[in-house]
Amino acid sequence: MSEVREQVRERYRSAALDVLQGGKGDCGCGPCCGPEAEAEVFGGALYEAGERAVLPDAAVLASLGCGNPIAVAELREGETVLDLGSGGGIDVILSARRVGAAGKAYGLDMTDEMLELARRNAAEADVENVEFLKGYIEEVPLPDAGVDVVISNCVINLSADKPKVFAEMARVLRPGGRLGISDVVAADELTPEERAERGDYAGCIAGALSFAEYRTELERAGFGDIEVEATHEVGDRMYGAIVRARRP
Repeated sequence: MSEVREQVRERYRSAALDVLQGGKGDCGCGPCCGPEAEAEVFGGALYEAGERAVLPDAAVLASLGCGNPIAVAELREGETVLDLGSGGGIDVILSARRVGAAGKAYGLDMTDEMLELARRNAAEADVENVEFLKGYIEEVPLPDAGVDVVISNCVINLSADKPKVFAEMARVLRPGGRLGISDVVAADELTPEERAERGDYAGCIAGALSFAEYRTELERAGFGDIEVEATHEVGDRMYGAIVRARRP
């Protein structure tokens, strides 16, 4: 697990440094800075124009996800939200605005450079109901049952211990709390070896669960009302997907 974690950390550290130094920050999920990279498959283009317009440019440039979890989560005024793998802070900032001054948005990331960028973006966006935490999505530094909604954007596939991630999501959610996640998911017929042939772990491909595996792991963690639905293709039988579930 530590080897995979360090590969992921270095890739996203580089992406954050690129943005902090005035670059485009386009070396996250998917093909990294190559001619085959698809702007509409990963990144800030997956957000509505109105959402992008109220964000700092650096937050949009640092968006490396495969969807828009804010559109999935149906956030409400006064809720507490946790973003797993918050990167440059785009989803934390949007969540903070949705839940309002009575709510709170946490962002969790393991990369110092991403946390620096996220805090800078939140300050530029003038949102105060946010807090960025350093840590791992397998070991969330928050107490039990203190969060209404967990969101994540193309990060869970990067973990080498997904059952632990799902268990942590269940732990921090209040009873009745819910998930609103975007992630890369593989077609059920693809073996782990076939997924690895399509891309590496840090590029959000090799570590992707299948649709059936995703549902099974969420059920094992105690979730109900589970939905895992493809939104767009990101590779051969690899899909950006939305994931919804609820803690009983």
